[in-house]
Amino acid sequence: MISDIRKHLDTIPFVPFAVRTADGREYPVPTFDHIYLPPGGGRVVVSDDEGITVVLSALLVSGLVRGTRPRKHKHTR
Repeated sequence: MISDIRKHLDTIPFVPFAVRTADGREYPVPTFDHIYLPPGGGRVVVSDDEGITVVLSALLVSGLVRGTRPRKHKHTR
């Protein structure tokens, strides 16, 4: 799935998407600056406009929602 995210990030022009996890949650990626894939491929880091970040295990990423307006996920603290 990480390779799919990398491939999508290489798309020009950038198309917003969401990262979907195994529990059905979606984390919106409205711009290229809202996601980071650290070397090693074990994590996906998604940030919202307020700077709140979520670090996801790559094993929990189940898919991408492309070209749609992803539903906003409320972060719990």
